[in-house]
Amino acid sequence: MENAKLKKFERDIEGKNIAIIGMGVSNLPLLDYLTKFTSKITVFDQKNEEDMKPEIIKKVKDSNVNLITGKDALKKLIGFDIIFRSPSCRPDTEEIVKEIQRGAILTSEIEMVLKLCPGKIIGVTGTEGKTTTTSLIYAIVKESGKKCFLGGNIGKPIFAQIKEMSEEDIIVLELSSFQLMNVVNSPEIAVVTNIYPDHLNVHKSYEEYRETKENIFKYQNEKGRTVLNYDNEYTREFSKHCNGKVIFFSSKEKLDNGYIYDNSDETIKYCEDGVRRHIIKKSDIKLRGIHNYENICAALAATSGLVDVDTQVKAIKEFTGVEHRLEFVKEINGVKYYNDSIGTSPASTIAGLKSFSENIILLAGGSDKGLDYDEIGEVIAQKVGTLILTGPTSEKIEAATKKALNGKQLQIFYCTNMNEAVHVAKETAKMGDVVLLSPASASFDLYKNFADRGNKFKEIVNSI
Repeated sequence: MENAKLKKFERDIEGKNIAIIGMGVSNLPLLDYLTKFTSKITVFDQKNEEDMKPEIIKKVKDSNVNLITGKDALKKLIGFDIIFRSPSCRPDTEEIVKEIQRGAILTSEIEMVLKLCPGKIIGVTGTEGKTTTTSLIYAIVKESGKKCFLGGNIGKPIFAQIKEMSEEDIIVLELSSFQLMNVVNSPEIAVVTNIYPDHLNVHKSYEEYRETKENIFKYQNEKGRTVLNYDNEYTREFSKHCNGKVIFFSSKEKLDNGYIYDNSDETIKYCEDGVRRHIIKKSDIKLRGIHNYENICAALAATSGLVDVDTQVKAIKEFTGVEHRLEFVKEINGVKYYNDSIGTSPASTIAGLKSFSENIILLAGGSDKGLDYDEIGEVIAQKVGTLILTGPTSEKIEAATKKALNGKQLQIFYCTNMNEAVHVAKETAKMGDVVLLSPASASFDLYKNFADRGNKFKEIVNSI
């Protein structure tokens, strides 16, 4: 069946003067698509041309569109009908605001996906756990045999696949706060895993960050479904603003309605009007850590009614996790090495640390997102035997840890790079220990992203 919404959009953009701000991987398919309907396209990127990937430069130039680069590129953002922003570009940037005031429409690749996809969309956001939860949902739907697409922060650029979609398909999206900043459409099923302070180097305040996350369910109608973490005060409060059905999940409360991880018998259960039904035992789950049992509860809630329980359970039993999240790398002389490079905030690293009962040698530190480290200092003091620090946040993490130690001793090493840190860990570790890379910080001081950092860690460990 023809996608009527997409066809109308194509008619509306025909011949329009279009700006694309930020030429990352997700915007390349968008560029391909738009060039079919208008030749009046200008690509803006605040990087200098020599700093952009050669393949992106070639693609842009082969498309015969205008390219404006450099830190002052947006000063030439004048006279456009439609502006597509990348997630890294704030919608309240002065030049964008001026264009909107002149009559331009501001949108994004994700906004177009939310508006134009014909199938049922499941969107996942949150500070921690969204990648694992999104991947779990995708695995469950795939196991059911339904045609399913994965995109947003993970998977393939989703806009490139929109013509392949039908009304029967399911689209699963991991959505960051940056992607949600100016959307006015919400997915039919919205999941918020939790909310903690994050990205305060980009967002103007914690309040703005929280409000941005609300966009994932803000525009739902009464047929929508919102899955929320009952244990997190902010997500619990979100329930007051939901238009559709709310389903809670919890690892701390024995809810009368919703999905829970019951620590008393180590079982995930579905609760309805106080009646509890066993879904899956902890012993049947390959993932470790309470936070992952919460992620499973969220995935179950999101896919309930779409996929039968037996299929959900089968997919969960087979799911081994996502790359860079508590990823087992190698065992060397009885010491196990884990890559948790996706742990870019204190809350994420805390969850990782609590997943182990063994003595931990922690590799932490990286670029600073303006976050508070007091809480992680307390957990490090309890769980970590040796702390190895790199990067700009090292002093913050050390200060928080020493405060929590209250005079107790803890080995702390400073290293200049990953290679040095891993080799210090190897020399320090004893049989039965765990070496955990979980930086509690962003990666941009030394690496392109958390994946680049995690891959470097794995490369070094595997070379030992």
